[in-house]
Amino acid sequence: MSRSATPKNSFAVPNGLSGPTRPCRWFGYLVASVVLLTGLTTSFNAHADQTFRRWLETLWPDAKKLGVSRPTFDATFRGITPDRSLPDLLTSKTSKKRKKKGQPEFFKPPVVYLRESSIASLTRQGQQLSKRWDKTLKRIEAKMGVRRSTLLAIWGRETVYGGYKLRHNAVRAIATQAYLGERKDYFRNELLKALLIIEEGHISPARMRSSWAGAMGMTQFMPSNFYDHAVDFDGDGRKNIWTSVPDALASTAKSLLDNGWESGKTWGYEVRKPAGLDCTLEGIPNARPIREWAKLGFTRSFGRPFRGDRLDDEAFLLMPEGAYGPAFLMLKNFLVIKTYNYADLYALFVGHLADRIAGGGHFEARWATTSTLTRDQVKEMQRLLNALGANVGKIDGRAGMATRSGIGAFQKAHRTKLDCYPSKRLLTELRRASPRQATN
Repeated sequence: MSRSATPKNSFAVPNGLSGPTRPCRWFGYLVASVVLLTGLTTSFNAHADQTFRRWLETLWPDAKKLGVSRPTFDATFRGITPDRSLPDLLTSKTSKKRKKKGQPEFFKPPVVYLRESSIASLTRQGQQLSKRWDKTLKRIEAKMGVRRSTLLAIWGRETVYGGYKLRHNAVRAIATQAYLGERKDYFRNELLKALLIIEEGHISPARMRSSWAGAMGMTQFMPSNFYDHAVDFDGDGRKNIWTSVPDALASTAKSLLDNGWESGKTWGYEVRKPAGLDCTLEGIPNARPIREWAKLGFTRSFGRPFRGDRLDDEAFLLMPEGAYGPAFLMLKNFLVIKTYNYADLYALFVGHLADRIAGGGHFEARWATTSTLTRDQVKEMQRLLNALGANVGKIDGRAGMATRSGIGAFQKAHRTKLDCYPSKRLLTELRRASPRQATN
């Protein structure tokens, strides 16, 4: 190597420095810069934290009205800072949404979200727990009319029967969402209820672990859910959704019952699609008695008959992958499960897992392996569909029933392949039909 060559991985010396002191001077400038930047960052964070502390103080009047004491208020918020790593937050400078991963129920394809290996594993564990907690589950079923397999399925989906360790401090997570999130009013109320839970001694702040959204306990209750539905079922005088299996499962049953659960009825049926299916029949607005669906050519999977005493039950068609993949006729209890988590795939997971725990089998039809769009692509598709007169409602990046129905309406109007599925091919067609809207 020549003396004039610069060795690999060496630092270049800034121009204007010479002699043997150059590296030392350059290193000194680097250290000074780091110190300056660190100081600026610390100052910014301190200011942001002070703003957050002032915001927390605005909660005190309402917390006091609920019965929260000042010592509890101060102790609970001592050292609490916003967790800016959470999803669903707004940036402080632009007030635009942070880029986020989103809930898997809304953005994972069915073949991934309802992975057979996961369902099979949770089924085995659920069946074992059904035997272990048999007496408790019999009491819950007798008192509330919700079958055990549904309760076990929710427990399994939410926390893998308590095996999933909740990573977040509930107070910090809820406070962050109330301060920086998309639904500030909702989370502000949840934060006040969380303070009341601590005031009443149901659990200490340190043990109050939660999801990123503040859902707590074995079956994931928000603080308001705790006050609306929690029960003491083990008779120890406490409503303990965190470590008491009887309390957690009975509270879950009461939540479903309070939201309209129909005892003795199922959540829905997998069905075989008739030839020439009109996929725009999907959705709650097209609900009709099962006997009418049967007249349209829908039959149950595996050749099983519909129960004669259930033919007058109202049902709506759900096809998560449009004309592809499995199809289902959903009953009221499916919508009740959705009060727990509004995603269709979540409720479908719970309903199917419940059937499996009770001895049922896998789906007859297979999920498609078609590629899915990103959330931004779905949003663009929704904007384009609305602009073209196929109303899909809220622009949220979630390809739900309303969006699939809008896709079908567009496809009918333009006489293209009718599949009600949000594909890249369809997005290209929408851009061509309305080029000005593509980048709005």
